[in-house]
Amino acid sequence: MKIEQLRDFLNAKVEQYNHPDFITHDPISIPHRFSKLQDIEIAGLFAAIFAWGNRTTVINKSKELLQMMDNAPYDYIRNHQPRERLRLMSFIHRTFNGLDLLYFVEFLQHYYTNVTSLEFAFSGHMNKDDENVENGLIGFRKVFFALEHPERTTKHISTPAKNSACKRLNMYLRWMVRRDENGVDFGLWKNISPAQLVVPMDVHVSRVAARLGLTSNIKADWKTAAALTHALKKLDPDDPAKYDFALFGLGVIEKYV
Repeated sequence: MKIEQLRDFLNAKVEQYNHPDFITHDPISIPHRFSKLQDIEIAGLFAAIFAWGNRTTVINKSKELLQMMDNAPYDYIRNHQPRERLRLMSFIHRTFNGLDLLYFVEFLQHYYTNVTSLEFAFSGHMNKDDENVENGLIGFRKVFFALEHPERTTKHISTPAKNSACKRLNMYLRWMVRRDENGVDFGLWKNISPAQLVVPMDVHVSRVAARLGLTSNIKADWKTAAALTHALKKLDPDDPAKYDFALFGLGVIEKYV
């Protein structure tokens, strides 16, 4: 497929899936329940971290957690007492359990006591001329685990330093950074450019990308994710992550593999 044909094909798929109707059945529906920046950040982070496996289950588990936080995540994070965290110990989603949740909540309370937005935990490690968010992701993980923490919890925050594709964190960054008029992504964070985003990569995305000739490697790791994003910049250098809608829709919904 020639590059012009590929661009037209993928742009049509972006238009098809980057639409408010997409929100209802996707984990991004969780942060869309809120209007305050910090509520969106916190709800979005948990929804993204939980986002592996069945999407309906991810949404339901995210709602369950929010109910435990009285559907006011920022207020809960800022004002709860440490003893109140004990009721969170019963929470479990796949390999994410109550012990992990306790540390997430402890970190967020500590962080928001000093900083107004989670954006700076990423952007503070980046430069404007960085090709992508690699440094931001590496820096975020260091910030996140700066407090004393359970070793088991480290598996829930991935990093390019270990060649992880960082699929869930890249999805979270897409939600927070990408901006258009379609109403799906939030575009709330301004210190990271949409051009620096990396496409969230899992096995579905890597297989679709390989079939389209965008990558020769179907291994879902950081090297492949960065290479795929570089290839997509030839189609749109300013907003390569918009093609996540197309690749996800083709792989998960249309089974285009």
